[in-house]
Amino acid sequence: MSDTNRVSFLVDGFNVYHSIRDVERQVGDASAKWLDLRSLCTSYLYRLDGYAELEEIHYFTAYAGHRSPETVNRHKRYIRCLEDTGVTIELAQFKEKSIRCKKCGRHFTKYEEKETDVAIAARLLEILVEDRCDTAVIVSGDTDLASAYRTASRLVSDKTVTFAFPYNRANSELKQLSDASFKVGPRQYLNHQFDDPHVLADGTEVDKPSSW
Repeated sequence: MSDTNRVSFLVDGFNVYHSIRDVERQVGDASAKWLDLRSLCTSYLYRLDGYAELEEIHYFTAYAGHRSPETVNRHKRYIRCLEDTGVTIELAQFKEKSIRCKKCGRHFTKYEEKETDVAIAARLLEILVEDRCDTAVIVSGDTDLASAYRTASRLVSDKTVTFAFPYNRANSELKQLSDASFKVGPRQYLNHQFDDPHVLADGTEVDKPSSW
């Protein structure tokens, strides 16, 4: 690795979202969903080796189409701001799953986001094999990503893979596996918010959703 450490972040959107909800419940009247990922990720470059430079950010998420149109619209508004700051959006989808209640025996439909773990694993291997970074930071505490880490370490041993655990999502298994890890503190979410409104490069103003 040269003195310059090219860093790519892979952000598990739903893992971060539920972490943010934990922070909001803890703080009370604070709102943290209008999160500026580029600003947040940049603030943690000092935790990495060498002269760390941000190379790219990949944000993995899915639109909750089974919920209200307003929920989707809020999400799309946020994604416009992320894209404006150079974040690459990686969209998965929710899928229906039939669940049987063990108590009453009735079946009901549950919606689960099913593709994010695979998408993160595939993108991780791609950017490492293609030499698009020296260090990959996975922002998630999801144990399902352990196999992705093991494969990446085996195939691209000259690269570094680090976990950044969202607040309240630290994972002991991933911590023991990884080259290094660190935690995202609750105040960091609050300190790295988009302006309201966020002004896009073309001058368009995007207002923070009122319920956020």
